[in-house]
Amino acid sequence: MTIAKLTLELSIPHAHSLKDRRQVVRSLKDKLRHSFNVGVAELDDASLWNRATLGIVAISASRDYLTGQMHEVDDALHRLAANLGAEVLDSWVELLP
Repeated sequence: MTIAKLTLELSIPHAHSLKDRRQVVRSLKDKLRHSFNVGVAELDDASLWNRATLGIVAISASRDYLTGQMHEVDDALHRLAANLGAEVLDSWVELLP
């Protein structure tokens, strides 16, 4: 059994309040959960309104499947973030045995 974890750092330049930030983060989380059946959690403390860190996780018996799925999720994140007026600053994948 392999666990894949994708960590994403997001910039939300138009967010001028916690409500603006929360709207973008919630939308991203909901769309990812629905489209890819992955676990999504916010990893930071929301102290900055224009930044967010998300963690996305999936479990499978196939390491190759997880690698492909995480690349698809990463591509989708870039598209979704751009549609919501946000920008992906950095993202990285870890595969745990």
